[in-house]
Amino acid sequence: MRGIDEGKQKKRLTYSHMGMYSPFMARATTTSDVFNAVAEPRRRDILNYLALQERAVGDIVDSLEMEQPSVSKHLRVLRDVGLVAVRRDGRQKLYRTNAEAIKPLHEWAGTFERYWQRQLVRVKERAEGKRET
Repeated sequence: MRGIDEGKQKKRLTYSHMGMYSPFMARATTTSDVFNAVAEPRRRDILNYLALQERAVGDIVDSLEMEQPSVSKHLRVLRDVGLVAVRRDGRQKLYRTNAEAIKPLHEWAGTFERYWQRQLVRVKERAEGKRET
């Protein structure tokens, strides 16, 4: 941002700016495992879109209103961790989800789903108990 008055520079609030990351601790790359890969919301959007059927990059770009280079980079990360598979159909590449690779995510999230279901039952029981008194 050279050439811009120092006082007018837009400060960006980042995790490193807030001191949440230690410079002495290595951060996991987004391609190290499925959990890091799906930490990015746009990748989750892509996975959701691919859940029903395989799609070409152009379809993903149009439907999710993302730039093609961005979609390609996200697909690369998803493919590298095994969440997405690709096949060629002529000149097109068609992407689809890999259900076996998504299974650990589903199982992990299921732990929290069971926890919240129990919590909601407890809230309901307390609410119904207060109505009766």
